[in-house]
Amino acid sequence: MRLTGVSPESGGTGLTVQTALANPSTRPGLRLPGRVNLIAGSVDVPVYHVRLGLVSTVESDDPEAPRRLLQFHSAQVAGPLVLRAGRARSIPFEFPLPWETPLTTLGGVPLLSLRMGLRTEVAIEPAVDQGAMVPVFVHPLPTQQHVLAALDTLGFSARQSGLVDGRLPGVAQTLPVHQRWGFWVGPLYAGPITELEVIFVTDSAGLEVILWCDRRLALAGITHTSISRFRIWHVGAERRDWVATVDGWLRETINRHAAAAAHADWSATITESAHVSRPPDEPIPPGFGLGGTAGGAGVGGGGGGDGT
Repeated sequence: MRLTGVSPESGGTGLTVQTALANPSTRPGLRLPGRVNLIAGSVDVPVYHVRLGLVSTVESDDPEAPRRLLQFHSAQVAGPLVLRAGRARSIPFEFPLPWETPLTTLGGVPLLSLRMGLRTEVAIEPAVDQGAMVPVFVHPLPTQQHVLAALDTLGFSARQSGLVDGRLPGVAQTLPVHQRWGFWVGPLYAGPITELEVIFVTDSAGLEVILWCDRRLALAGITHTSISRFRIWHVGAERRDWVATVDGWLRETINRHAAAAAHADWSATITESAHVSRPPDEPIPPGFGLGGTAGGAGVGGGGGGDGT
């Protein structure tokens, strides 16, 4: 599928900008190929630069703050040039997607709560950008897909996903935003927690999965919140029992959450699981065994599985 975005003609220059993607579907860490076509009107057009940027609507950590449109990643594809009157110029590009690029599809279906576009900015005056936008559909990496599929198998249902403006404290990130997935809790785990938020922080080596229990309830002052962090490697993902791995993460997270809760009547620890009868594997450094297993804390996957 080929998608093209066309800007309105500028009243001052007559410049038209067309951005075409050979395939708008992609994954984090890949390059998005396409072309920017510039078509001049009746006068010469001096162009200062051509830049591409990923744009989406983000929300603040403050639930009362309004959502806003934000460009959170950009790259220049052309420097200064002069487009002669009546002439056209085609600029090919391969736009690099960060490993932390938010996902916009789940099960092959675009998320209604999260749309993303690639915006073309053509600077024709020092303070004037003329842009065209095309939609981009970002599919999960295999490790991300395995985690999401395991949550579905364990009875969790996704209720929404959105971008939050800001970085997570103590977490190594390259983007100024992060994506949060909200899930209704599966019946097997209901009681100790009411809802779960999942955050992926991805790099070329692996995936950090942050599990956040009852965040919205904590914001309302009803109960406390707790966070657990786990590290998994891309290498060997196809050989892992993902349901057992994610179930182990959930049991460890829920037990930590319950131990810190003020009300002991609903905070009993979970000692058995319908899907796995042993704790999560101890973390293995990259290059050994399957290339790393679940249960590690923080970015490096070291330690005994403690969260933050």
